[in-house]
Amino acid sequence: MEYQSITPEGVEYLKKITSPDRVFFGEEIEYDYYHDEMPDFGIHAPDVVVQALTTQEVSEVMFYAYKHRIPVTPRGAGTGLSGGAVAVYGGILLSLEKMNQILEWDLDTMTVVVEPGVLVMELADAALERGVFYPPEPGEKTASIGGNVMTNAGGMKAVGYGVTRNYVVSMECVLPNGSVVRFGSNVAKNTSGYDIKDLIIGSEGTLCIATKLRMRLIPKPLVSYTLLVPYNSLESCVGTVPQFINSTLNPTAIEYMPKSLLDDAARYLNKIMPHRTADSYLILMFDGATVEDVERRCDMAASICLKNGAEDVFLCNTDERKEAVWSVRGAALEALKASTTDMDECDIVVPRNRIADFSRFADEKMKEYEIRISIQGHAGDGNMHIQLMRDNMEKHLFEDRCPRLMRDLYIKAKEMGGQVSGEHGIGHARVKALKEHLGSEVIGIFQGIKQVFDERTILNPGKVIQ
Repeated sequence: MEYQSITPEGVEYLKKITSPDRVFFGEEIEYDYYHDEMPDFGIHAPDVVVQALTTQEVSEVMFYAYKHRIPVTPRGAGTGLSGGAVAVYGGILLSLEKMNQILEWDLDTMTVVVEPGVLVMELADAALERGVFYPPEPGEKTASIGGNVMTNAGGMKAVGYGVTRNYVVSMECVLPNGSVVRFGSNVAKNTSGYDIKDLIIGSEGTLCIATKLRMRLIPKPLVSYTLLVPYNSLESCVGTVPQFINSTLNPTAIEYMPKSLLDDAARYLNKIMPHRTADSYLILMFDGATVEDVERRCDMAASICLKNGAEDVFLCNTDERKEAVWSVRGAALEALKASTTDMDECDIVVPRNRIADFSRFADEKMKEYEIRISIQGHAGDGNMHIQLMRDNMEKHLFEDRCPRLMRDLYIKAKEMGGQVSGEHGIGHARVKALKEHLGSEVIGIFQGIKQVFDERTILNPGKVIQ
């Protein structure tokens, strides 16, 4: 792809349509804008960073970029794990981090309107203050709502509450040519033509830029308990999961962690866990309206676990105990980063009943390639977070073996009926894997959709497809 470079005159024009104190050029650009949370996927310097404040500013920046064929990379909080918000082709990095206002609460329709830079934890906390609940909860609480929408993030509560897609009511978007459009509406039913809104969700900023989002809220659960369940084998641990999915117990979250990772995360946070000597751990959450209902479901869940080989069941029904368990689960990635020299990661998803099979395959590959692998994640939906650690291996050996090992994992996932990513997205790090997984015909359809929205290929180029 051939693009024009930003000129000094172009920089001055961007300052004119936004503000001089929100446009950064050359050495003025902070290093954080060169990468996301996985700098191992590459460092890419934008030519200029523009921090937008309004839809109008985003529109004018995009119109300028469209007219001059300059690539634009939209970016939220920068917490992605696949290189989706880095400027692979340079050009303009359009930051939406300062578009961070909660604009409207409409509790009659149980919706809230936010700008894309609002953080997940900010919206969740603000909703609780009003007695309502915003359920999507990715592991990274400092992620932005816009980033979550564009990757269709799920998180730990997706089993009970669904993924981000389930909470997007409508959106205001800027197209690559600068036009402002709206997709979806605040009505209960809608069959008025193609559902473009659902196409935009998960598109990773390659089709348009969302500047306002109306998100759905639900009533706040009044009671929430957690169960920590140790098992002596992974097979017994994840083998219990289908019984919860096929029951009427309606767990909010079903997570699993191997002992090694639980130990790493507990040490990283200096936390004391109720149990830490088993092979594998299942973590269950149950929400409800009354203590009696939640306790009843926890008792039934405990019975199921014990009948399926659990060593014990630990009830966490105080804020302190619940926080200890879930903070350890949430710290898994940071704990692994702190334990090694370099790391690659992916979030392959397989059918729930194949988690143990896939994990055992990964164990075999770990021995074959002599690369340490950690697997944990969302047992309730088969979404596994897989990390490959370099540790003390020579860097050139890791860089040679790691891509081959990762490809073996993707091939195995495909054989099992799985997918390349469950929630982290494709970004630029997994473009090749996606193409091999889906095949040329499906990728051709993706390219056709991209062409309809962005015929000049200026919006987040090099991501998802090439």
